[in-house]
Amino acid sequence: MELCPRKEVENFKEKLVEENFYLITEVGEQGRVPVLLLKLNDPVPKRKPVIVFLHSSYKCKEWLRPLLEGYASRGYICVAIDSRYHGERASNENSYIDALKSAWRNGDTMPFIFDTVWDLIKLGDHLSEREDVDPCRIGITGESLGGMHAWFAAFVDTRYSVIVPIIGVQGFRWAIDNNKWQARVNSIKPLFEEARIDLGKSEIDTEVVEKVWGKIAPGLDSQFDAPCSVPLIAPRPLLLLNGAEDPRCPIAGLEEPSSRAAKAYEESGSAEKFMFIAEPGIGHRMTVNMVKEASDWFDRFLQE
Repeated sequence: MELCPRKEVENFKEKLVEENFYLITEVGEQGRVPVLLLKLNDPVPKRKPVIVFLHSSYKCKEWLRPLLEGYASRGYICVAIDSRYHGERASNENSYIDALKSAWRNGDTMPFIFDTVWDLIKLGDHLSEREDVDPCRIGITGESLGGMHAWFAAFVDTRYSVIVPIIGVQGFRWAIDNNKWQARVNSIKPLFEEARIDLGKSEIDTEVVEKVWGKIAPGLDSQFDAPCSVPLIAPRPLLLLNGAEDPRCPIAGLEEPSSRAAKAYEESGSAEKFMFIAEPGIGHRMTVNMVKEASDWFDRFLQE
């Protein structure tokens, strides 16, 4: 992230404006969303493009600061939030896993993806109303879990006009049907172990995986899965960045989603606004090349 392209700005630190505030998105403790915003102080106020950055599992908004500063130096307003049960929204290091287990047991929250997507819809409300924001130029990106949040927020909220999920988009149904779910499950394994025990299983199997997804994120492996939801983003500019050897987001599981998306973009007369890049030899990690590709994509479609 430190290698994110940046512009040399004299006295950058002095010109950098930082805002820390909270959005209230619903009743309750998790409805208080911590927001970090960075931008350059302009002598003449004007509406600027915005990019929302979303962190990966077990990280927080501050972890993204090198990216925020890099983009801010180039004239963007940069925003990051803590996702549900992360950062300021976590009471201890087990908060996220405990919340996932609670969702499995009780089915009353959806902290894996959908609850944070709700926060992003409300963030879209806030950004669209700010006098320093161009509401027609709001981009969104994220890594891993943050990439999933960016993907889902984009297909339900068209105000996110340029989208770059990084190592986040995957075929959940494909993984189940092809016995390639293990790496994704292992990223939150305590949840699946608890479900295994509750279901009386000796090991985590396909049935356990299906039941967990169905409880904590209904539709994740069906109507909201990548083959159905990614094409809905057309015709807004969409860049999918993945590693060709990523076991959590197997590249074979993205053949159908990327093919359907390419068709949707072609039919809408915007074929040049969709791109899928699988970086050779790369597993589940964000690379310098991915950071630079994302930067070029945002500059291409968000800068005037």
